[in-house]
Amino acid sequence: MRPTTPPSLEDLMEMAEDALAAIPAELREMVRGAAILVEEVPDDETVAELGLDSPWELTGLYRGTPLTRKSVLDAPGEPDTILLFREPILLEWIETGEDLFRLIRNVVIHEIGHHFGLSDEDIDRLENEG
Repeated sequence: MRPTTPPSLEDLMEMAEDALAAIPAELREMVRGAAILVEEVPDDETVAELGLDSPWELTGLYRGTPLTRKSVLDAPGEPDTILLFREPILLEWIETGEDLFRLIRNVVIHEIGHHFGLSDEDIDRLENEG
């Protein structure tokens, strides 16, 4: 039975942390230090930067330098961040009927894939193989 009130930012954050904890330890260790944040919707600047028509199109975003482009010579900068967007995730949840934890897990995995420098196509192929 679905709850009668939409999950809060804190609820989604807890699910995202649980999803991250459920991935294999070796992979989890490789993303240690990356922050997970949950925001309501992507800001206008992000929507424009990505060339999206609507903020509802974006459920998650990886911000940072993919491991494939990091160097020990790089100056420390902003921490790598996996952003989840609550309202677009809830909209997809309502539209698809997908289990909310599974949906959040997929978004987290997708964004971790970007941390490793994988393209959307590579990530989709890996998800379909597993």
